[in-house]
Amino acid sequence: MEESKIYTKGGDKGETSLLGGTRVAKSHERVEAYGNLDELNSFIGMIRDLEVAPHYRDVLIRIQECLFIAEALVARDPGIQTRELPLLDETDILLLEREIDAMNGELPPLANFILPGGHVIVSACHIARTVCRRAERSLIRLSMASPVDDIIIRLLNRLSDYLFVLARKTGKDAGATETSWIVKNKA
Repeated sequence: MEESKIYTKGGDKGETSLLGGTRVAKSHERVEAYGNLDELNSFIGMIRDLEVAPHYRDVLIRIQECLFIAEALVARDPGIQTRELPLLDETDILLLEREIDAMNGELPPLANFILPGGHVIVSACHIARTVCRRAERSLIRLSMASPVDDIIIRLLNRLSDYLFVLARKTGKDAGATETSWIVKNKA
């Protein structure tokens, strides 16, 4: 049996291949976009490894699966027909909306902005939320130059909302105190 090595040395000069084989710089907007999705996926994996309820762990796994699909869709060369890839659909967004609504139903309404923190799970959710927003911005930049499936951008927009509400809900479950941001007038 032939040994499979993780390194190919193909990227040693600052290039990588898109799905389809096209070589691009590792700084290419498309590589940046799927790299941000990969980073987001890793942070969500970290949240899953913390003390979260089994239901949230299951939802986070589904989110990670969606992010892998999104990464593959973004990593493909839009000008080259590649193998059939799985797709995202409206049910993926509806899952997030249902979860947001269910968690929000158990939380007090927000009267002020809240400061991230208060518990390690809360902080991890907020870090993932900000990485999600960065990934969304990079996809929007990419979409101005090259096709990006609209559902990926919509999924990320909803996912950042989900992560914000998850931060609040897991904080409540852990007994953490939310710290409101109160603007203090300087006299």
